[in-house]
Amino acid sequence: MTLLAPYDGSPLARAAVRRAAEFGTFREEGVVVLTVVPEDAAFAEDRGWVDEEAAYDPETVEERLEAEVADLAPDATFRAERPDPSESLSSSTPDDILRTIREVARELEASVLFVGSDNADRLAVPTESIGSHLTDDPEYDVYIARTAE
Repeated sequence: MTLLAPYDGSPLARAAVRRAAEFGTFREEGVVVLTVVPEDAAFAEDRGWVDEEAAYDPETVEERLEAEVADLAPDATFRAERPDPSESLSSSTPDDILRTIREVARELEASVLFVGSDNADRLAVPTESIGSHLTDDPEYDVYIARTAE
């Protein structure tokens, strides 16, 4: 089994990766840190991955996030994915990211998903919160890091 931690560079995602690494050591399970980097430049700006004036290069973002993960969890396996756009007209970039995380979790047969989110367990959540939609999948347990430390 594998522990999976989606990572976007946010403080709560960093906390989730650290906790996944600690848990992986305790349970002697491998940890995969997954970064999903869409082609959507506006999404990248919202996440703070690039400045408004800078050209968006998903590969550069992946490399930077991989270096961060290497510092946070040196024994973890880093994996970067680019989501395929959905065929649904109502699908959004967060939907595509969510779908990609779920696909990777199934592929890896993840036993626990470590999510950094301050609102993953609330009934009313913002639509941009990916963590809130990952908690309802019965295929894996979910650990929610709601504090950065």
